[in-house]
Amino acid sequence: MKISPFSKTYEGRCVLDFPGIELQPGRIYAIIGANGSGKSTFAKILAGVLRPDKNCRLLCPGSIGYLPQTNYAFRMSTRANLLLNGNDTRRADTLLDALQLRHLAHKRADRLSGGETARMALARLMMKSYDLVILDEPTAAMDIETTLLSEELITAYVQETGCALVLVTHSLQQARRIADEVLFFHKGNLLETGTAKQLLTAPENAETKRFLDFYGI
Repeated sequence: MKISPFSKTYEGRCVLDFPGIELQPGRIYAIIGANGSGKSTFAKILAGVLRPDKNCRLLCPGSIGYLPQTNYAFRMSTRANLLLNGNDTRRADTLLDALQLRHLAHKRADRLSGGETARMALARLMMKSYDLVILDEPTAAMDIETTLLSEELITAYVQETGCALVLVTHSLQQARRIADEVLFFHKGNLLETGTAKQLLTAPENAETKRFLDFYGI
């Protein structure tokens, strides 16, 4: 899947200048960088929520699944929320079990806690198969136990569907655990890419190294 170069400008200021990339199926790409580096803007443009600049054309064929930072729940049961994205009841129950939500299956989803809502939203997205999946900080509201459960599910989903998955994360440990490739964003630019092992342990760019040293990698 080829993503062509694009940029995004707000009020005359370029907040993202992306050189393009080819995403391989069956691989997880972690997007890391400081706040304001362009990570969420990148995710929104890939998902079609934001338009790139007029002179840029985004080539992203295939079906796209997107989970934004702000999770939402419809005023119906947790299980019914999942079934909005597919009517496979067996899969819905499997996902509820995988994320320890089965006991909340009949609770109104808009009354779930923040972490429960995040797990429900992830499960709802995974009711379908997509060619490209974009997850923006999917585990930020979760504790360590449910974060690890979610990471297992994400990895299994990629293996099952063969999708390319873009994971925006503030957790370098998460990137190390499940990513195949890592992209480091800095002030709206993609400064470095590489395998998770290479970039997180032996970065070539000095700014990448400073970022990793600051966050304890």
